[in-house]
Amino acid sequence: MVSFQKKYIGLLGGSFDPPHKGHLGISKIAIKKLKLKKIYWVITKKNPFKNKTYYSLDERINYANKISKSQKKILTIYLENIVKSSRAIDVINYFIKKKNIKDIYFIIGSDNLIRFHKWKSWKKIVKLTKLVVFSRRGYDKKSRKSIVAKYLKNKIIFIENKHIIISSTKLRKLIRN
Repeated sequence: MVSFQKKYIGLLGGSFDPPHKGHLGISKIAIKKLKLKKIYWVITKKNPFKNKTYYSLDERINYANKISKSQKKILTIYLENIVKSSRAIDVINYFIKKKNIKDIYFIIGSDNLIRFHKWKSWKKIVKLTKLVVFSRRGYDKKSRKSIVAKYLKNKIIFIENKHIIISSTKLRKLIRN
């Protein structure tokens, strides 16, 4: 008897302002550990929790493509013009309804898990996907005590990765100085 393994995709969304090797590192780990067919870097025009972006959308898309070009399983996409939204739930629904992809890992950092309960339709997101949380220095302990972690109990996949010391915020500060 032949068994067919599900082909999961990963969604890593954000403003990628700018994209960096930390995004690439967690994507490679996710592809390997979760056996992903593909991971989509879903770039948003603007983070709904921040006022503005430093780099233009085109610059962010181009740089994301540049740093991920050697990785055949990483695909950079911009969907707001199609989905008419930057919200994660709308992107997930697009993959489910328009692309007929139902096996989705939704990838975030532990810093985002702390505020995840403030995201639009967060309960639907965790119902439609498998939530994967990557370790971020200084956020792990608080994230494990978050509203969403308590709600989901043991249904979150926590990835204990080597701490990535680079962040888009740090890069922007370096560039400004």
